[in-house]
Amino acid sequence: MSNFVYIGTSLDGYIADSNGGLDWLQMVPNPHNEDLGMDEFMAGIDALVMGRNTFEAVCGFDVDWPYSKPVFVLSSTLKGIPVEYQDKAELVSGSLEEVVETLHRKGFNNLYIDGGKTVQSFLQADMIDEMIITRVPILLGDGIPLFGSLPEHMTFEHVSTKVLLDAMVQSHYQRKNLTTG
Repeated sequence: MSNFVYIGTSLDGYIADSNGGLDWLQMVPNPHNEDLGMDEFMAGIDALVMGRNTFEAVCGFDVDWPYSKPVFVLSSTLKGIPVEYQDKAELVSGSLEEVVETLHRKGFNNLYIDGGKTVQSFLQADMIDEMIITRVPILLGDGIPLFGSLPEHMTFEHVSTKVLLDAMVQSHYQRKNLTTG
């Protein structure tokens, strides 16, 4: 049972620009529409947990629903999933521990945690096991940061790094178990 982050950031650590925009994520030409590892990553997860803001952003994309896995929207303010997405996403609430425990009981053991505030909350609760972060060669100067304050230092081990499309750097990190070294 693991919680994973798979996300793109600017060089200065933002996951969206100051207007919440994501267009810059497509700035590197991808003429062959390579998936950049996403298909392999998605094959290893059972479900997604995302915050309301990320869910609303995905709903606003002018594309078909991008996920084949169950999506759980973590929100204490959203009253329901819009009708057109009710067969695609389910609303969940409660503490992160309760939500994850409930999803594990339902057989969703490997969770993709997505969205700035949601990732930050899971990190603050020390509930992220692995992170795959792709750095796009742009400085945004402001926006929605990937990381926020933490109650204490967290140590991760480097698993691998690769260069994508001769421009982006994707690094994979695993949470270091501090009790075993």
